Amino acid sequence: MKLTQLLEKLDYELIQGTLEKEITGVVYDSRKITKGCLFLCICGANFDAHQAAAEVADKGAAVLVVSKEVEGVSEKDVTVIKVPDTRYAMAFISAAWFGHPAEKMKVIGVTGTKGKTTTAYLVKSILENAGHKVGLVGTIEVIIGEEHIHAVNTTPESYLLQEYFARMVEAGLDTVVMEVSSQALMMHRSQGFIFDYGIFTNLEPDHIGPNEHASFEEYMACKGLLFKQCKVGIVNSDDVHYKKVINGHTCSIETFGMGNGADLRAEQLKLVHKPGELGVSFQVKGLMDFEVEVPTPGRFSVYNALTAIAICRHFDVPTEAIKKALLAAHVKGRIEMVKVSDNFTLLIDYAHNAMALESLLSTLKEYEPNRLVCLFGCGGNRSKLRRYEMGEVSGKLADLTIITSDNPRFEEPQDIINDIKVGIAKTDGKYVEICDRKEAIRYAIEHGQPGDIIVLAGKGHEDYQEIKGVKYPMDERILIQEVLEGR
Repeated sequence: MKLTQLLEKLDYELIQGTLEKEITGVVYDSRKITKGCLFLCICGANFDAHQAAAEVADKGAAVLVVSKEVEGVSEKDVTVIKVPDTRYAMAFISAAWFGHPAEKMKVIGVTGTKGKTTTAYLVKSILENAGHKVGLVGTIEVIIGEEHIHAVNTTPESYLLQEYFARMVEAGLDTVVMEVSSQALMMHRSQGFIFDYGIFTNLEPDHIGPNEHASFEEYMACKGLLFKQCKVGIVNSDDVHYKKVINGHTCSIETFGMGNGADLRAEQLKLVHKPGELGVSFQVKGLMDFEVEVPTPGRFSVYNALTAIAICRHFDVPTEAIKKALLAAHVKGRIEMVKVSDNFTLLIDYAHNAMALESLLSTLKEYEPNRLVCLFGCGGNRSKLRRYEMGEVSGKLADLTIITSDNPRFEEPQDIINDIKVGIAKTDGKYVEICDRKEAIRYAIEHGQPGDIIVLAGKGHEDYQEIKGVKYPMDERILIQEVLEGR
């Protein structure tokens, strides 16, 4: 591909060499140089690729894209292009390299603190039920047709994202729904194309600290970047921050929520409690009018479903198809019901901090269980404060806490359990400690009483346990099955 084609949507300065070059590849990892490639000098957290400019040129790179001066290349037969930000440039160059695949599909971007994953899967389920071919890019995985690829980041690096888009187009997909993290927006991973629909679920203080966001204001501003890069914005008007998030938007705006002013509303909420299952039903009002039931509990389940309905309305999905898809949709590790008994309810959820655990347990208490049992552990080599807080939340809200191991990493599991107990000690909550997670699950199931709700929190979709730098296979669904087979 000609260099000028790759640069056509960018502002740049030609520092040395010629623009009349044929490019053989686009590379941003200095270990993967190919002769005749264009190399992007990215400033990473641990390494600045500008320092490798001379080495990269010696290996055969035809073009260097830089954002500051580089040494040792002035005498080399290499073109140097200067841009304000190489990460931003990479997104547009990658889009051009893969033939602008996003323009050949409908692209839906979902941002927010909570609900991104569940919303993405719900949208995929509804649209596929209506006959669309839908790809997914998210926290758990990337889905291209029948292929499932394990995700490393919520939103991949821009080059990889464009490669996925190109593969989706090649596979005949017409739509892609993707989770868009604040980090991705800040680091321009989702630049290089326009979203057809940008979705805002909610905002709470999170991802603030070293190597993340400097402040809540920065976090909020990064979320808002999506609404300067989409055609239609669909936002939760019940969230107190929504007006600040969409400040300066360049798209048309629609709202959803439970408040009277929302364009699409959920009204007449009713809790649904069936043997071994929890759910909620509600009436959709405003832009649409029908009753719907979802097989997961609580207000956040209503918001997730309402978000999906608001999106799918634009695809002219029939009401019956929406209702059918919502009733059948299940997301791995997100309030995932696992049927073990008609007498009590067991579910798996990814809640792995105090905020998420409090929201989950408070929701489940609304179903007035005989007992609310919470099984969880905390990750090693992470903040002790999280352990204290989660212990206190569970001790306060659960009738019984089963403290166990999560991903101990390089810490001793018992040391982590002792930290959790510091938090529980601030409450009068009852607890037992069982270090082995499978044995802890066995205890929960074998001691389940009629009307109990049992939550296995923290692992969610994860299918491993990390110990001393090694990830061992461990899927809670398999552990449950083994416990049931051994009874």
